[in-house]
Amino acid sequence: MTRRTSVITALKFGLVALLAITTAHLLDPWLYQHFRMPDIYSEDWGRLLRVLGFLPLWFVLALALWLHERPAPLARPAMLALSPTFAGIAAELLKLVLRRERPGAHAGEYFYRSFGERTFSTSGLALPSSHALVAFGAAAILARLFPKARIVWWGLAWGCALSRVAAGAHFLSDVVVAAVVGWLVGAFTWWLLVSRRQSKASVA
Repeated sequence: MTRRTSVITALKFGLVALLAITTAHLLDPWLYQHFRMPDIYSEDWGRLLRVLGFLPLWFVLALALWLHERPAPLARPAMLALSPTFAGIAAELLKLVLRRERPGAHAGEYFYRSFGERTFSTSGLALPSSHALVAFGAAAILARLFPKARIVWWGLAWGCALSRVAAGAHFLSDVVVAAVVGWLVGAFTWWLLVSRRQSKASVA
């Protein structure tokens, strides 16, 4: 990929991401009132969607992939473990910076915690959704590892994200931001463990 193509691709992604986040913010009030399933996690399918945002799940699956593929190189299992991990770290850091609290705490209104209050605690903060970001971080790398099944990976990630909205734990914009950041985290993980090494090998 040439530098010009990379720049154009980045600009297109940025534009789509900006439009998606803006649209999500416009839809937040309506969805908070009308897209609600408070008991979603009492259902088996709801719990399935939520657990996709549980980081240890991806460690177990990375271990399973390593056991299946050994003695092949560790890169693919490592990516499946690292991408959700990076996503989880990004979620916590962004929450500390953006500081928007959960919608249920303020009757669906945006409320931003001051930096002087619980400065380094993410408890009660919602932007972006940690569950959704972990799920999207995993989906972003799975879509690269197993591209023929990408619709499954992205569908499951969106299921996890929308379950968080339906449960009233997050605004739609919380999970759309998570989707954007999750894609970026997956791209970074791929670059770190695949693209960068291929570039070094071609130069050598």
